[in-house]
Amino acid sequence: MPSFSDGGPADKPRLRVPPQPPRLLDRVRIAIRSRRYSPLTEKAYVFWVRRFVLFHGKRHPSEMGEREIQQFLSHLAIRKKVSASTQNQALSALLFLYRDVLGEEIEWIDGLVRAKRPIRLPVVLSHDEVTAILRQMHGKYWLMASLLYGSGLRLMECVRLRVKDLDLKRGEITVRSGKGMKDRVTMLPRGVRGPLIAHLERARVLHRDDLRRGRGHVAMPDALARKYPRAAGEWGWQWAFPATRTYRDRADGTVRRHHVHQSVLQRAVREAVLAAGIPKPASCHTLRHSFATHLLEAGHDIRTIQELLGHRDVKTTMLYTHVLNRGGRGVPSPLDRMGWRASTPAKPSRQDWPD
Repeated sequence: MPSFSDGGPADKPRLRVPPQPPRLLDRVRIAIRSRRYSPLTEKAYVFWVRRFVLFHGKRHPSEMGEREIQQFLSHLAIRKKVSASTQNQALSALLFLYRDVLGEEIEWIDGLVRAKRPIRLPVVLSHDEVTAILRQMHGKYWLMASLLYGSGLRLMECVRLRVKDLDLKRGEITVRSGKGMKDRVTMLPRGVRGPLIAHLERARVLHRDDLRRGRGHVAMPDALARKYPRAAGEWGWQWAFPATRTYRDRADGTVRRHHVHQSVLQRAVREAVLAAGIPKPASCHTLRHSFATHLLEAGHDIRTIQELLGHRDVKTTMLYTHVLNRGGRGVPSPLDRMGWRASTPAKPSRQDWPD
């Protein structure tokens, strides 16, 4: 029998509200993180899925298919004039959405044609140009740019270096979770060891000051923070190139210090290139290209260079043999065989100059 109190009805049993299923973009993030893709891949895939949905008037992807994907990719190529690599990245994001998030059998995948990427030779600097750029840089940015060139590091590999990854005695750098989630070992140039030691001493003083203020704990990879709860505050796990400012972690409210942001180093290199008066479109990655090319010029083995760069396929490393413009044979131009006098006119003609 139901009971009544003060003339009111009996207390109704509480209804258990089922949890709401995650939204589409959250499902994409969960699928990416469960497969341990990089944060940059997650950011790119979420971006393209959002643009795809907005392009088709916020229709759910389960209601669309090959026709809508082709329309979106054609829009990127024709209207937005994106590069072939950007178009292929968008296609990869959408294929991941249908295959791994929505779990749909994509029998029409064979009908999707990836844009053909043009084969372009990388920009390479000469030894003098690298020297001119480094002379325009100072402090930790000079040190980081020197490692990009002297160790063949990628941009993110450089900014994410931790103190424990630098072996000053052996002259080695261990790159953790590089491209393709692979570890590798590369050289630590002798010329930067002294400045690097001085830099690390200053970073250690900063770390000790952070610890006194109740900070000094960095973000840890994967589940190491739970497995080794004290490791986040240890010196070896600190960023080799810490940022000047701290931030508050949204997950647990801990005040941490991040590494130097990649855009800061990119801007420092770009400003140095302009100050050095170099007309080439050089960037941080150009220093890595120059590292590989100069090793080839010095006669080092292509397989060794492949390991130092962390290339999965030696064909990627072989691209630098074309940069040398010799094909590995050192063939001279037939014009050079004629001699300087034979190839140079004695007196410029009037018709050689525009009116």
